[in-house]
Amino acid sequence: MQDADRIFIGGSDKPEYLTLKLANRHGLITGATGTGKTVSLQILAEGFSNAGVPVFCADVKGDLSGIAAPGEKKDFLEKRAAQIGFTQDYIYENFPTIFWDLFGEQGHPIRATVSEMGPLLLARLMDLNATQEGVLNVAFELADDEGLLLMDLKDLQALLAHVAERASELSRVYGNVSKASVGAIQRQLLVLDRQGGDAFFGEPALDIRDMMRTTRDGRGVVSVLAADKLMGAPRLYATFLLWLLSELFEELPEVGDPEKPKLVFFFDEAHLLFSGAPKALLEKVEQVVRLIRSKGVGVYFVTQNPLDVPETVLAQLGNRVQHALRAYTPREQKAVKAAAETFRPNPDLDTERTIMELGVGEALVSTLEGKGIPSIVQRTLIRPPSSRLGPISDTERRELLAASPVGHLYDQTVDRDSAFEVLKRRAEEAARMEERQQEREEQETARRGAPRRTRSGFEIPDFGLGDRPAPSRSRTRSSRSRSDSVADAAVKSVVRSLGSALGRALARGVLGSIKRGF
Repeated sequence: MQDADRIFIGGSDKPEYLTLKLANRHGLITGATGTGKTVSLQILAEGFSNAGVPVFCADVKGDLSGIAAPGEKKDFLEKRAAQIGFTQDYIYENFPTIFWDLFGEQGHPIRATVSEMGPLLLARLMDLNATQEGVLNVAFELADDEGLLLMDLKDLQALLAHVAERASELSRVYGNVSKASVGAIQRQLLVLDRQGGDAFFGEPALDIRDMMRTTRDGRGVVSVLAADKLMGAPRLYATFLLWLLSELFEELPEVGDPEKPKLVFFFDEAHLLFSGAPKALLEKVEQVVRLIRSKGVGVYFVTQNPLDVPETVLAQLGNRVQHALRAYTPREQKAVKAAAETFRPNPDLDTERTIMELGVGEALVSTLEGKGIPSIVQRTLIRPPSSRLGPISDTERRELLAASPVGHLYDQTVDRDSAFEVLKRRAEEAARMEERQQEREEQETARRGAPRRTRSGFEIPDFGLGDRPAPSRSRTRSSRSRSDSVADAAVKSVVRSLGSALGRALARGVLGSIKRGF
């Protein structure tokens, strides 16, 4: 029942499909814990893969890793397939899968450089206030102007120490830079470091094309992010996925409405993205979600409650799979009502009541059809997955990682010359110059204070008053100082000029990440 241009979701009183041409209009999968959201995500990922569409999804509980292994014949799966007329087409198969892990334990490491992340997302990641975010922006501006590469956290730590030392000077150029704000950012960096941020920031940085692979037989590769440990640092999880979304937005070319998406992105535990986010960031997220569909990317949010997603974003999610919700509190009752009102009404169905009556594996389904108009909501029995229900074993995971096509690209860390090394060399050179200057001054002092002999054999101190008037040493030093100042100013001017040109070249996108082109 899988057609070339649509994905079979399940059966109501008729087959329910997701049209590939409209799959980049985004979607929403919601429902209480244990109602079948993960299976709905799994069967959609399978459908996209068979259609040649690469998929990215986060495996929050570990269950989604089963997509890499063929399913096992079970009575309840066969019964479900028979109920919806899917028996003839139902086969057990695995799907091409690449495992990723920010910590590099259950998948290939995913890394981004500090420069690529940008100040806006870093400020969100470290929960900075407006003043601290402003100082972080100054630090990035200085790095761009002076050609300092920010690869990992030690680069950013070195840069912040450098900013603190030059706070007075930078305040005159970039605006107020307080040492207290720099100190607050440094403390938050330590927290981020302990949460595992040091493992994420660095090189080799992720090339998003490695998440958009297809196999030789034309199936889309499913990229699965191991997120069970990552959920212990929810802000890092949400910021990483938002960064990845912004990378796709900035790098992919405009394609309009393709026959099928170039990539489908499942954002599980979506409430973490929006919880506590400042209004400015929410506006940018809404902008990215609205515009990224023209890049051929479909974004599907997976969460328990439709109210977890802001209305401005919710309005853009055209394809809906609503599993059961419970309504024991006023807020839960409000959520049920809100979910029911987002569907195109079915005169034969009390949508609000049905949401609370749905069994495990059942959902209310409404997808876009025709000219992008939502279909009438239907109570649907979701089809059984072809891949394994539940996680793969550690042995199976290791075998898949060993055979992965991207392991040689990401498994070895690279630490090239960047801001930390540059600033360290500058500090060492400055210390050597200061030491040489101190030695010269000591030699000059010793020379001026040394006694000299007269013809009569008496020794008298030399106070700088010889037989002839000596040139004023203060005037000499003053002249030398002015000459050095002019030279220093000229050098700094050239550096600033070159740095500014580099800074202009590092154009940043809507969420602050670097625009690199695809």
